[in-house]
Amino acid sequence: MAKMDNKKFMVCCANGAGSSLMMKMTLQKVLTKLDIKPATIHHCSLSEGKTASQNYDVVLCARNFANMFDDAKKKGTVVIGLKNIMSAPEMEQAMKDADLLD
Repeated sequence: MAKMDNKKFMVCCANGAGSSLMMKMTLQKVLTKLDIKPATIHHCSLSEGKTASQNYDVVLCARNFANMFDDAKKKGTVVIGLKNIMSAPEMEQAMKDADLLD
């Protein structure tokens, strides 16, 4: 079992409509490639994400929004800021850099 199996992922964008949905699809591709079976992947707006982030294991967002999740970081949530939120290679590398992958 991969160490990221059954983890809860959240992806956030400014409004929670278009970009976060595409980011969710990119994350699903990355996790499938790595044979990781998440408990859930939720996409939402930043305003919802700031409130809900502490209930997730991993939060992914644009790099310039990452500091909005400092409270969640303090409680153990891994926050990953991405330069290109649609880039599967960047997403995978960021997860490696955060020591999330086996």
